[in-house]
Amino acid sequence: MENIGETPVDQPKSAPADRETTGPLDESEANPVRPYVDLGGVKVLPREGLHLRLEIEEGSKRVVAIGLDYANSTLQVQPFAAPRSSGLWHEIRGQISEQIARQGGTTTVRDGAFGPELLAQIPVAATADQPAHTRLARFIGVDGPRWFLRGVIAGEAAVEPNAAAQVEDLFRSIVVVRGTTPMPPRDLIPLRMPATGAGAPTR
Repeated sequence: MENIGETPVDQPKSAPADRETTGPLDESEANPVRPYVDLGGVKVLPREGLHLRLEIEEGSKRVVAIGLDYANSTLQVQPFAAPRSSGLWHEIRGQISEQIARQGGTTTVRDGAFGPELLAQIPVAATADQPAHTRLARFIGVDGPRWFLRGVIAGEAAVEPNAAAQVEDLFRSIVVVRGTTPMPPRDLIPLRMPATGAGAPTR
């Protein structure tokens, strides 16, 4: 989870043409007076019906992803350090496809709201509660200035257009805080618990 592969050959950035105004935003582009919940590497704007979860790595107890439950869907986000001039998403997409193929799943590349995205069918093993089945997920990515933001969408927003539009809007509203600390490209930008009283929605 900590980093996402080897040093890439320079790749063009993959992002919507209007990213700087419609998001996902860099901290330098965001409106400082908006009531963001500060999670370290990302800031999230609270909205009605949004529930926030921190995904914690068992051994190290550090936050490795932010889970957002919204519109009968889940959006998992992770910010990574990236080179200033080149992007990561084109190469990482291929690595995700290979990983899912090794699990016995399939992926399809398609044009989405943020550029190329992966529609994945991921096999889920049988448990005592349910038989083996396939889970549908959308992998989205945006290359920003010195960062890369990855999202994984599951639930209704993976298949239903209205829910998809709501979750895409949520992804656009995220602000990435790269910070000034030197970091190798592909390292996870540190995430943290929100400060108490920050208005973070809880379950």
